[in-house]
Amino acid sequence: MAEKLDDIDRRILDVLQRDASLSQRDIADRVGLSQNALWRRLKRLEETGIMSGARMHLDARALGLDLTVFVMVRTRNHSMEWSEGFRKHVARIPQVQEMHRIGGDWDYMLKVVTTNMAGYDAVYRRLTTGYELDTVTGFFSMETMLEDRPLDLHA
Repeated sequence: MAEKLDDIDRRILDVLQRDASLSQRDIADRVGLSQNALWRRLKRLEETGIMSGARMHLDARALGLDLTVFVMVRTRNHSMEWSEGFRKHVARIPQVQEMHRIGGDWDYMLKVVTTNMAGYDAVYRRLTTGYELDTVTGFFSMETMLEDRPLDLHA
């Protein structure tokens, strides 16, 4: 689908990535379209699955969620059935913000955001209960240096 995006589509997506709270009038003005033309493009971008919904960014630290841990998981079971069951298990842990199946020495990487070490310990216990995991280790973030960057749509 990316090859069907024109420069105006890319500008619309860029504006929305940076501030989804803008009115359609403001977006239309920024990209040089009428509101009707913008609405039609937004509808098409939603229907094709390129964009969906709008979310507000929350400051985790301001909410008392001071600990970010990147959890690396290695398992001996690599079947699709096991992987899907594990994904569902992890999805039930609300502190897990992201889950990636990765290549290399590890099988999965999870991003956990929680209150403190006791909060992480509770996540760890829940993560490892009911699943035979070969190795689980956590890398503790000391500082977030880049976060929530917009996708580069002009690369």
